Amino acid sequence: MKKMGNHNSIPRKLYLSVALILSLSITSFAQDAVPADPAATAAAPMATTAAPAATSGGDAVKGKEIFNANCAACHKLDAKATGPALRGVGAKYDKAWLYKWIHNSGDLIKSGDAQAVKVFEENNKVPMTAFPQLSEADIDNIIAYTMEAKAVAAAPVVGEKVPGTDANAGGISNDVILGALSLVMAILIVMLFLVNNVLRKVAAANGIEVAPKEPTLPIWKAFVKNQFLVLVTSIFLLLASAFFVYGYLMQIGVDQEYAPIQPIHYSHRIHAGSNGIDCNYCHSSARVSKHSGIPSLNVCMNCHKNIAEVSDTTATDEYSKAFYDKEIDKLYKAVGWDKVNQKYTGITQPVKWVRIHNLQSFVYFNHSQHVTVGGIACQTCHGPVQTYEIQKQFAPLTMSWCIDCHRKTEVKMEGNEYYTKIHEQLSKKYGVEKLTAAQMGGLECGKCHY
Repeated sequence: MKKMGNHNSIPRKLYLSVALILSLSITSFAQDAVPADPAATAAAPMATTAAPAATSGGDAVKGKEIFNANCAACHKLDAKATGPALRGVGAKYDKAWLYKWIHNSGDLIKSGDAQAVKVFEENNKVPMTAFPQLSEADIDNIIAYTMEAKAVAAAPVVGEKVPGTDANAGGISNDVILGALSLVMAILIVMLFLVNNVLRKVAAANGIEVAPKEPTLPIWKAFVKNQFLVLVTSIFLLLASAFFVYGYLMQIGVDQEYAPIQPIHYSHRIHAGSNGIDCNYCHSSARVSKHSGIPSLNVCMNCHKNIAEVSDTTATDEYSKAFYDKEIDKLYKAVGWDKVNQKYTGITQPVKWVRIHNLQSFVYFNHSQHVTVGGIACQTCHGPVQTYEIQKQFAPLTMSWCIDCHRKTEVKMEGNEYYTKIHEQLSKKYGVEKLTAAQMGGLECGKCHY
């Protein structure tokens, strides 16, 4: 009998491959499980622990609450605002003098106190609000808060992994797993070829002839010969093409979900959401004009003159505090605001905002008619803007969308004398208590097209 070779060689190769994979996995897992350098680990808490500063016998926690309620509008701890930075103010001035200054700085300046006059002139002669309601204990608490050392983030140790950045921490590396799977697949493919080769050799050794493959008719030739199938397919393709072409043409000019990047990042989530600013405060012309208008940068400076940076809680995983602070600096550059000296430089730069909502020129839409007369909420057309980090076009703004809204929206009559007479007449005509905008003529072509 003819010798066909050692068939045990293939299983041996497979066993060796599996053993190699297991050894690599165990090695990788052991490396991931090795603890960090003890010296670096011990240094981390030392870096974040600072010696407590003198608090002048006050309560820094209560002082922070009082500071945020009374002082934060004009002062910051580490940066100049309307008033000077207050970090370490307890070490700069006598406590008794601070009591007098905070209770009534104007009287202290009028008395000719040299130190008071100097502080007044150094801060552009902006008078400080008097706080006679604050007790000396309250002022002690504020001083204790300002005397706290500034928290400094610990610098990461070279070579140390930052927590939360290693997706494979505590487990086998994804690269090892993928490599092992790829190797197993390669081994299986090689084994299939080897088995096929062995079977062919066995068949040849035993005089078994392998039946050749019978030639088959290509599928495209079989399809062409079937005329009924060709006809049905052609009709289907024509209808499908017409459907997609119609759908494509109907989307021309529809920019739903359009969310361009603006030259200055503006977060509706922060302003309208977290801070609860009413839409009409910035877009004041929406109440009295056809257009809602782009808010003037002076409106922004009503708040940001004293808000040069955001709080730590404002940041998200995608947008950091440093990112938001940089965008505020862009605003200052545009209006020419010197935040160090707290004054305008007179050098301004235009902001080229990117328009988001844009109706066709043959469509008439009046914001005041909807906002003031109709009492329609901004979110009806613009979506939940209080949740948007980047403003986008919420509605399709198509004709069918407007008509559907007119058919469903009832006219608000409470305190609306403008429509009283016509509402009484039409409600009797249609036999309803409240009319929709469509029943009031909201579907007439001339209402929106002229």
